[in-house]
Amino acid sequence: MRIFIDLPPHAPGLAALDALGVDYDLWPEPEERTRPLPADRLRAADILFCTFPPGNFADCERVRWIQIASTGYAQLFPLGLNERGILATNGRGCFDVPIAEWNLAMMVNLTRDLRSMIRNQDAAVWDRSAKFQREVRGMTLGLWGYGGIGRETARLARALGMRVHVLTRTGAIPARENVYCVPGTGDPTGAHPHRVFSASESGEFLRDLDFLVVAVPLTAATEGLIGEAELRALPRTACVLNPARGPIIQQTALLRALDEGWIAAAALDTHYVYPLPPEHPLWRYPNVILTPHVSGSSLSQHFRERLWDIFLANLARYRTGQPLLNQLTAWQLAGN
Repeated sequence: MRIFIDLPPHAPGLAALDALGVDYDLWPEPEERTRPLPADRLRAADILFCTFPPGNFADCERVRWIQIASTGYAQLFPLGLNERGILATNGRGCFDVPIAEWNLAMMVNLTRDLRSMIRNQDAAVWDRSAKFQREVRGMTLGLWGYGGIGRETARLARALGMRVHVLTRTGAIPARENVYCVPGTGDPTGAHPHRVFSASESGEFLRDLDFLVVAVPLTAATEGLIGEAELRALPRTACVLNPARGPIIQQTALLRALDEGWIAAAALDTHYVYPLPPEHPLWRYPNVILTPHVSGSSLSQHFRERLWDIFLANLARYRTGQPLLNQLTAWQLAGN
């Protein structure tokens, strides 16, 4: 069994592989992009550990399992993994804590209008208006999706005294099995939401929210999921947070919502163009916080250890024929 690793080296993880006597090939020039890699080295691999598969993935003739470092997995859609019988697992759980903390930070910042306070500071303006003294306690958070990020956000929000509403496709919240979770975080049993709505109840879900957090992956089914009807259904005092993927919210609808006051504010960590060009209209809104896709990233101080926790646990499971953590279903790999 040989593992091809296209990721920056992580000494404790590599030491663990050495202790197990596992054969691996560490590519010396890792990059977070798709590009061709030497065909002879790929042909020798049984397992691929990377963020993006190589551009010449057809040369991975022996690969039967791919572990990717990202939570998103759209890069796997073109590979035909279902047809080739290749297992795939992602980095779900690595980013739950930092993205949930970003969600809470944005909710507090938007509630207190921190952007205006900082502008006042820069201009030496002393303004103690009531809008700077609001609190999130008692407000209602709506989570569209309830995976790991949603569950950790719900746990933190409950600790701050917020009400938590959740929308899932079926209106049910199953217990989580075989999914990586940082110990002491999340909501494994689905106990934190005050109310749960199904997809057919989206209007009722949206109408009472102070905050809407997008917490679903980008797939063919979720691209453009939130448009004019959904944004208009929110109270005009509501704030929209998107740490998931930009295109889940229709760009034209979002810009109109901000221009015409359908919503009060937004915080966006994911975007429609990377990097967001200086002329993009989203830069000009005083009630929008833009961050450059850093709510959860591979530069976090805990990312590598969590990713290798997943991989090493999965390697042990793979060698003994057990279900893998974060295994993507055939339905997911088909881009649904």
